[in-house]
Amino acid sequence: MQFHCNKAGFEQGTAMVDYSRFGAIIIGDEILSGKRQDKHLPNLIEQLDKRGLELAWVRLVGDDADLLRQTLRETFAGSVPAFSFGGIGATPDDRTRQCAAEAAGVELAFHQEGLAELDAQFGAEVTPQRRRLVEFPVGAELIPNPVNRVPGFSFRQHHFVPGFPSMAWPMIEWVLDQKYARHHAPGGRVERMITLFDARESQIIPLMEDFVARYPALRMSCLPHADASRFQLELGLRGEPRLVAEALAALTKSVERLGFQWQPVEA
Repeated sequence: MQFHCNKAGFEQGTAMVDYSRFGAIIIGDEILSGKRQDKHLPNLIEQLDKRGLELAWVRLVGDDADLLRQTLRETFAGSVPAFSFGGIGATPDDRTRQCAAEAAGVELAFHQEGLAELDAQFGAEVTPQRRRLVEFPVGAELIPNPVNRVPGFSFRQHHFVPGFPSMAWPMIEWVLDQKYARHHAPGGRVERMITLFDARESQIIPLMEDFVARYPALRMSCLPHADASRFQLELGLRGEPRLVAEALAALTKSVERLGFQWQPVEA
């Protein structure tokens, strides 16, 4: 697949890659069965947010090879980079490396730098089973593992890391800071919210439609709440700080014209 450089970043085939947003693939039957709770998603959101980046989508996938291949075919063709958690070990239920290669139509091959990392860590204890840990799709690049030197890999704007948080999280930070540093925009996105009192969603749909049309670069959200005494709506605006400030000032005036009381939501 060809990558073409342009002002916004790269074109992956015909799809423009959006480097301000990322996807996440969380893999494992144990997550879907409830045996383990996912911890990666909150951490990834936090790491992205402090760099002025954001999460675009997340997929939870079991260890089923057909479904994993289908998922990777779809996400390889997408417009955002993605992180994949889990399934890159050497046991029979670890299928991510194989499925990534098959989804892309390339072969698996031992990564020579990866083998050197294994030799440095394990020496004579590098068994054939351990060698499988660095059998990656042809064209993959290494992601260093600061815990045990068994690397993950980057391939087609996807970054594959282990399921262990102690390894995965510093590896994600390395990827974000080494591969995407020029796209960081700390403070580049903010979210501001207000609470409307005695308001129902149906009463403000025209207002929201107007703001979505006026400020297409912003994300607008509406979260209803109800207690024993009154209905409340939490309206949020997320995006570039200057534009959020402008839109929020206009929003509060529109809310007041409709006769609703409001107050800011403290961060």
